[in-house]
Amino acid sequence: NAIRDLGFEAIIANNNPETVSTDSDISDKLYFESLHIDNVMNIIKKERPYGVIVQFGGQTSLNLAEKLNSRMINILGTSYKSIDLAEDREKFNELLNGLHIATPEGFAVTGEEEAFDAVKKIGYPVVVRPSYVIGGRAMQVVYGDEELLKYLREAVSLSEEHPVLIDQYIKGKEIEVGVTPGYDEKAK
Repeated sequence: NAIRDLGFEAIIANNNPETVSTDSDISDKLYFESLHIDNVMNIIKKERPYGVIVQFGGQTSLNLAEKLNSRMINILGTSYKSIDLAEDREKFNELLNGLHIATPEGFAVTGEEEAFDAVKKIGYPVVVRPSYVIGGRAMQVVYGDEELLKYLREAVSLSEEHPVLIDQYIKGKEIEVGVTPGYDEKAK
């Protein structure tokens, strides 16, 4: 509705009809398509939108951000650069270090031996998860060697392109903070 309130036509591309079946009036047009870049580009070529919003479509749409950005498609809301910053471990850690925000020790590993070396440095328990996943999919807290080996062999595939992240587990409370860049309190 916010998009319509601004005078734009709202168009949704979704590969799962069930997720929008209860909210059939949330868009002016609805495409039920696989969210493969070629299909999305076909919709963009036909509709010629001012821009696209990817941050509300989960990991599938976030994965499209780089491909859309490389094709010079205007990404509205969270930019590709910000999405990449949040998903790329090294870039995100550099940001946090620059802001003097402490983080748990962690490693990105591409093999079992490397994983066990990381755990020796950190100590159990650890949080393990696939890399380049914001939503926490396949994340698990692991308390010992057997559990770690089972996770590495069954839950994820290890590769250079998508390593497994292993982080020190710190019991605490989770909070979220929303930040709007350029917000001016005086503009109220």
